[in-house]
Amino acid sequence: MAGVLTVKEVERRRRKVGMHRVAPGLYLRVASASSAYWMLRYSRTIDGGKIKTTEMSLGRYSDMTLAQAVAKTAELRSAHRESNIDPLTIKRGTFESGGTFESVARDLIASKRAGWKNAKHAAQWSATLETYAFPTIGTRDVATIDTAAVLEVLHPIWSTKHETATRLRQRIEAVLTAAKVRGLRSGENPAAWRGHLAALLPAIPKKARVRHHPAMAWHELPVFMAELRQRDSMSARALEFAILTACRTKEVIGASWSEFDLNSASWTIPGSRMKAKIAHRVALSPAAVDLLRALSRHDGRNLVFWTLRMGEPRPLSNMAMLELLRGMRPGLTVHGFRSSFRDWAGEVTHHPREIIEHALAHQIQDQAEAAYRRGDALERRRVLMRDWSDYCARATAAST
Repeated sequence: MAGVLTVKEVERRRRKVGMHRVAPGLYLRVASASSAYWMLRYSRTIDGGKIKTTEMSLGRYSDMTLAQAVAKTAELRSAHRESNIDPLTIKRGTFESGGTFESVARDLIASKRAGWKNAKHAAQWSATLETYAFPTIGTRDVATIDTAAVLEVLHPIWSTKHETATRLRQRIEAVLTAAKVRGLRSGENPAAWRGHLAALLPAIPKKARVRHHPAMAWHELPVFMAELRQRDSMSARALEFAILTACRTKEVIGASWSEFDLNSASWTIPGSRMKAKIAHRVALSPAAVDLLRALSRHDGRNLVFWTLRMGEPRPLSNMAMLELLRGMRPGLTVHGFRSSFRDWAGEVTHHPREIIEHALAHQIQDQAEAAYRRGDALERRRVLMRDWSDYCARATAAST
């Protein structure tokens, strides 16, 4: 058959660790001298038109001949191509499956949920895995996940988000341990630290870890916002607006009324004032719109947040919000509230990561995700920002 390796060629590749193409859509994944699996690789369209490549185990190399693996691959590819049936669905229903990493992880979270003290712990587990693990190994059969796969997940954030990466490794290890107990995989745990990953990943001393802007813990935000709203100053309104929109100081203090469409609850920041030099459209929550409508305007001036100097309206200083914050919560930064927003959104909500990153106007390196973002997703971001403003108002609501 055209494009299919011979038995001898496959045997030669079996001696080398790695992922080897055998036939169209069929690969041989060699993890070690005693561990090899037939793998199906195919592409499918998911939400938003994004194309995702999925790998699925067909079985152990020792349990299936080359001809059988080729035939099974052809059958699954045909069903996928002609009837748009996901091969993973066929696998779960027609032959023994070890289960994907994501399915085992979700089963583990569900089983442990009753023993955790609060729902936040389960949400943190889910958010960490959904953000960093599932996109890379979520669709992989747990039996095929090896050290290389675990490192592929951890490497990108090991030095930049070390605390998160450490928790992520522990959670991956727990999922793979659960899979082994259920008889879905065998051998040593490739996510184990002592005696394994400790020899492959560098220890990051605390003083060498990436320093982030000091940020307020997200669960403290409602009380802080209630205090902030008691302050009657333009710098207080600017800080409140920065928090509600998760925008940077420069973007807020430079805002002009011509950038806003309050009827459609949107704010278009020109590229000249954006960090990435690309215009960014912000979805405004009802609370943000109400704040803007209540602001006093200076006749003939386009500035949104201003102060009088020598009798003339001038933009707020880039230190105005920081000085206010220092008087309320010493040691924090205005920029840190973006981290508070990101942590809240990632740990306790189910909003997709790409929507959260878009709300923060973060640049995306992954080409597939960047293509997904071109649709703007303003309405989906609007829901996220409304949820954020509702959360920030909790303390106020509770006190009335």
